Amino acid sequence: MHPANSARTPRVRAGVLALALSAGLALPTAATATAAAPGLTVEEQRLTQAVPQEILARSGFDTPGPRLARLLEASHSYARARQVVSREGAALWRRAVDRVQGRGPAGGDLSRDDDRPLYWARLAMTSEVRTWQPGFTLTDSRRKALLDVLERTSRGQTDLRLPRPAEGLKRVLVTGFDPFTLDRDIRISNPSGATALALDGTVIRTADGPARVEAAVFPVRWQDFADRTVERALRPCLPHVDLFATVSQGRVGRFDVERTNGAWRGGFPDNDNIGRTETVPVADPAAQPQWTTTTLPYAAIAAADTGRFPVYDNTSVTEIPAGATEPVVRPDGPTAGSTARAGGGGNYLSNEIAYRATLLRDRLGLHDSLPGGHVHTPVLQFAAGNTRDVTDPEFVRNRLDIVAQVRAILAVAVAVAAGR
Repeated sequence: MHPANSARTPRVRAGVLALALSAGLALPTAATATAAAPGLTVEEQRLTQAVPQEILARSGFDTPGPRLARLLEASHSYARARQVVSREGAALWRRAVDRVQGRGPAGGDLSRDDDRPLYWARLAMTSEVRTWQPGFTLTDSRRKALLDVLERTSRGQTDLRLPRPAEGLKRVLVTGFDPFTLDRDIRISNPSGATALALDGTVIRTADGPARVEAAVFPVRWQDFADRTVERALRPCLPHVDLFATVSQGRVGRFDVERTNGAWRGGFPDNDNIGRTETVPVADPAAQPQWTTTTLPYAAIAAADTGRFPVYDNTSVTEIPAGATEPVVRPDGPTAGSTARAGGGGNYLSNEIAYRATLLRDRLGLHDSLPGGHVHTPVLQFAAGNTRDVTDPEFVRNRLDIVAQVRAILAVAVAVAAGR
């Protein structure tokens, strides 16, 4: 996920939305509630723009937000609300996976491979939870808990159901991301999110036999990563998979297998327009390494014919050498004792998910037995001259080709890892 290289609402209760979007105005408090609901986030406020509305209408995903609003209004206890939010979040994820994989009605003329309906429908739902005024006391901590349940269920993070070990069946974990840099172009799709939806629950045929894939997506928000969203989702799975790949959108016209990940946040704004410049915050920082490395079979992946985009083994990093104060680029990886300023995948959240996942792998004692690391996809581009339409045939072709090539890369990785 390289921000500098990136390609370019459902109905919310009208009175609540108007107040939530008004600067400096507090939301009204229900008579029995102890505090006003918070206003919408920067990310949620984009929901009212024309492009998100069109994407939702043309996919049939304009209904989950209003449906959740009705169900919340009928919920007369926190326990009931939590059940509703968990069920509806999981249903949204399953509906998005089914749509991308060709099950059920398309719901509109937007191509099925599109990841954006899930993203914008989720924001419609979090908006409803964030601005809900129940007839009972809802503390800030309980509202936050409801939002956490909705985020995790609607991203597939609670649906990582690995099959039981079976002779010849490999188990693969894949992660993707939400669209990002939306103030640059609100139409943006993220091919890594589309990949997660396309591959979740599917079987890839490899030279070493079948591989079952489980997938989830993650937010483009610094705070969620500081709150250990990656570790919460992946820790139960990593000891039981045969390979994992964190995937994000990277450079124009190429795939990269990132050799090294760095423990540094570079400060580029996230989807809430918040930037963080600091060492990646992890548990047990005293034992935190500056660098982690991929254990994917990077040379074999780069050499294989997996699709129309070239694939590179990217070894470059940016470091502050031991005893120095200024960062330098190292094309061949970090030197001993250096301090990280960017991994091969940069210093944004794609580098961070790669760092966290591979650090977790190592802390679980799996470095030598579990192949895993980060793959950057090409930037998903619209057709030349398309600066307004939410989709076009070239845009769809590019996304389908990227998804197909990730699948082929995984097939190579599984086969090579199995034979090593």
